[in-house]
Amino acid sequence: MSIFFPKISKQILSKDIFYILNKNYTTVQPIWVPIQMEWMNNLYRTFHDYEKFMIIMYLMTKTFEYYSKNFVKLNYDEFFSQYEIEVETLNLIEISKKLNIPKETTRRKINELEELGSIKKINKKIIIDRSTWPNIKPQVTMKNMSFFLSALSKMMVKEGLMIETISSEQLVGTVKNNFSFVWKLYYDMQLPMLLTFKKIHGDLESFHIHGTCLTNHVLNAKKNDNSEMSKELYLDKYFFGDKQEFSGINAMSISDITGIPRATVIRKLNKLVKENFLTIDSKKHYSTNKTIHQKKIMRIQNNTFINLSKFAERIYNLSLIEINN
Repeated sequence: MSIFFPKISKQILSKDIFYILNKNYTTVQPIWVPIQMEWMNNLYRTFHDYEKFMIIMYLMTKTFEYYSKNFVKLNYDEFFSQYEIEVETLNLIEISKKLNIPKETTRRKINELEELGSIKKINKKIIIDRSTWPNIKPQVTMKNMSFFLSALSKMMVKEGLMIETISSEQLVGTVKNNFSFVWKLYYDMQLPMLLTFKKIHGDLESFHIHGTCLTNHVLNAKKNDNSEMSKELYLDKYFFGDKQEFSGINAMSISDITGIPRATVIRKLNKLVKENFLTIDSKKHYSTNKTIHQKKIMRIQNNTFINLSKFAERIYNLSLIEINN
């Protein structure tokens, strides 16, 4: 029986993926932005609280790191065969610092997670109990991310940076076979994005609502063929121009999409308009506009693309090894 050895010279590189993401910006955005916002919707609906979910994400990542360090790899079925996951430590100061949450707020959120039963202290052990979460299996997220990576692989092949495309089904298989490893990579990609947007917006509700307005622009832009348009023109026409070519989105729709209470949505929309993230028209529709925050937003998106490229590199190379085996 012959043994397959991965050809290092044929590996997929993150720098090439990053190049493709930017070169195909007008094609990438209509796929990527809605996927990210759907993940945000699911994140919020888990506990109706971003910080609680981020604390769980951070603790899960620490456990995934422990698995990886000790050469333990759990597939999807193995990981979800039991609801309780042991966490190495529950260091309040460390969590507060890493997630940029005030210490007293961190303490309160952890206490609330304990009251929900999501975190349990049993003797000297710290347990995360997933049975207290609604929709704990990330089936939609896996499907969406695999669809995106498959579409991106087609762009890579077109540019001669990959030999063959990888199907969504193959990518889902890779994620399921290597779930504990892949989900650590996924959280490593998503946490910095949440933290940086929280910093620029002041809170994650505002980012979530702003992102929903951006998604509305993306979906409207998707109705047109923008494939030959430059990134700069695309942004000016659909996101940061002085005059939009389509209507925005109202507070009720944002509340329905995100799950955030309407009163909170209205309060945050007023804040976003006041801070010049959004503009409002006579019909009370909200849109993005040319803003003093444009450079900050694009810098964060650039960093997100860097992290996405690193994530995609690992998944592509892992998939290709599995396919050849």
